[in-house]
Amino acid sequence: MLATRIRQKEGAFYFVSYKVPDLLAKVRFVSRYHFEGEETEAEPPAAHDDEVAKFISSVEKSEGSFQRTLNKRKIGAIVNFFETAATQPLVPGAIQLFTDEKLKFESIGEAKSLGNLREPDGKYLIIDGQHRVAGLDFFTRKHPRESDNVEVPCLIFDGRSADFATEMFVIVNSTHTRINKSHLVDLYEKVSWESGEKKLAAKVVNMLYGEDDSPLKYRINRLGGRSRQEKWILQSELFNELHKLADNRIAKKRFGGRSVSFYNFVRDWFSGVRETMREVWGQNDKFMFTKDVTLKALIRVLGEVMKQKKPMEAWSSQGAEAFAKLTRPWAQHAARFRSEGFYERFPAKGQVERVRRIHLITVGVKQRSLQQL
Repeated sequence: MLATRIRQKEGAFYFVSYKVPDLLAKVRFVSRYHFEGEETEAEPPAAHDDEVAKFISSVEKSEGSFQRTLNKRKIGAIVNFFETAATQPLVPGAIQLFTDEKLKFESIGEAKSLGNLREPDGKYLIIDGQHRVAGLDFFTRKHPRESDNVEVPCLIFDGRSADFATEMFVIVNSTHTRINKSHLVDLYEKVSWESGEKKLAAKVVNMLYGEDDSPLKYRINRLGGRSRQEKWILQSELFNELHKLADNRIAKKRFGGRSVSFYNFVRDWFSGVRETMREVWGQNDKFMFTKDVTLKALIRVLGEVMKQKKPMEAWSSQGAEAFAKLTRPWAQHAARFRSEGFYERFPAKGQVERVRRIHLITVGVKQRSLQQL
């Protein structure tokens, strides 16, 4: 096969292109415990309708598992990308492969770095890209004709011991520069393969940060934001809550991906709550009401409000005023959100549980006030 030889210091490796079926026929999957003489724990039986889980189980039964335990959700996301990507490359990053065999390379003419590389007799070990290869395998099972037209860039390291592969694996997986989650939220609108709900949530976060009528204007901690403004909540945490809200069946039916309508809904909710809790709103030196833990709970309460016909009809005609009426009983509980003793009044093992406790308490107060509308 045609290859480019790349020399660095005393070593060399090769860059090649494999068609998907050819690559899948030449790789083997090895447990991360392979070099320690151990085995991974058996996977629980796969559900009959869970094709990805059955795929993982079949791989592990036949040839062991990958270097790291296979992540079903990650494989599912990769397969979804492969199926929906149109103009962008399916596998833009090179898969890193290893063989302990010394491969023969014959230069072509005067181009010493370009030549024919003989494939190994055995199969390659995957140093990096095991989830992408798993995704390609699953994608091929579903779309065999399409996969035959996909070429995968690969880097091949040869003629070294298994310790070299282990060391390379450690280096690759310990030196990643991770993308800040806030940066990812900023990019979701521009990524064609992401879900409509993610794009909608990202757009609304943007609007909540920058629109003049937003109760959270400049209070969201995001990359490139106004550093001198007091920040109440991380962009990524706000995005996560809004994404759950946008992914609700009722939200899909009512807003249909329309960012302005969804923004107006969220904006009016926070505006109404601000009117009710004006004595503690933004007083983060003394109260916890506009801290992240409570803001996240408020969005979850909004999800409960969205299920109720009466308050939604009132919102359609009255806007933020309807939500102010709905939450009016909260005002008498404002003292519970004092910073002093807050964690004792809302005991929990961590923030996730504390958000849930605040959510349940505020939902209980809200349910008793529906008759006011």
